[in-house]
Amino acid sequence: MDTKAHWNSDTALPHWNLDDIVAELRRSREVTHNVRHKGRIRELPSRDALAQVVAGLSATLFPTHYGQPDLTDESVDYFVGTTLNTTLRILVEQVRRGLLFVADPDDIDDPNFHRQAESITRDFAAKLPVIRALLVSDLQAAYQGDPAATSVSEILLCYPGMIAIIYYRLAHALHELGIPVLARLIADIAHSKTGIDIHPGAAIDGSFFIDHGTGVVVGETAVIGRHVRLYQAVTLGAKSFPADADGKLVKGNPRHPVIEDDVVIYAGATILGRITIGRGSSIGGNVWLTHSVPPGSVVTQAQMRHD
Repeated sequence: MDTKAHWNSDTALPHWNLDDIVAELRRSREVTHNVRHKGRIRELPSRDALAQVVAGLSATLFPTHYGQPDLTDESVDYFVGTTLNTTLRILVEQVRRGLLFVADPDDIDDPNFHRQAESITRDFAAKLPVIRALLVSDLQAAYQGDPAATSVSEILLCYPGMIAIIYYRLAHALHELGIPVLARLIADIAHSKTGIDIHPGAAIDGSFFIDHGTGVVVGETAVIGRHVRLYQAVTLGAKSFPADADGKLVKGNPRHPVIEDDVVIYAGATILGRITIGRGSSIGGNVWLTHSVPPGSVVTQAQMRHD
């Protein structure tokens, strides 16, 4: 047997018909199945860069928990300032790309996008103290609401519900500033990490606690008051999706529940439509609810009681 010839045969480069495949893929992209937003290639936001941004912002908000555990009183402010400056520089480029994403094709070369991105990023940074105050209220709600919690540090380090809320509050701020695609990407990163899906357009007040959390879904137009507690697999969703005369879904209408203050919703409950769950109500596990209930209601699978 000619071993040299055999070796050459085994290591010969395969022929994939690349020219034909690449040409067909181009035809699909450009003509047959073109799904590009607004019809053209543009610089898209980077999921990896946004993950880096959220990591940096988390470290800025809670330096020893998400930054460096050995920080001292002398070094912590330096760490926060340096980390925030680096993070905002990354964010401003992602905001610019977020602006390009929704821009008209004729405007994408406008140099004003960078200045606008800097302005939005500056406004976002100014919100960080308020965001941290809300997150501290969420931490306190988790500590007070979970008998298994031994410390605030444990909640920050170990609770997926807290991680999801941090990501939500940062994403919501970007959503309010008019960069929805970045907000959605951050929300999806949180969903991947925690199994909790909170749309950044939802309005959620302080002292919010998600216990366990896997499978929780909060829709875009949901409104959640103070001191609300959700357990795993709770859905705050839409009951129906109205369409226009052409059969296309009407977007942006309020279609998710309003949860008033001091409500507890137990595991597996599904609450659908633009209904209101009155203040101080308790919604039992696995309840399917499509109508409003007054304040002080106790709803279970077997019965509904108004206190």
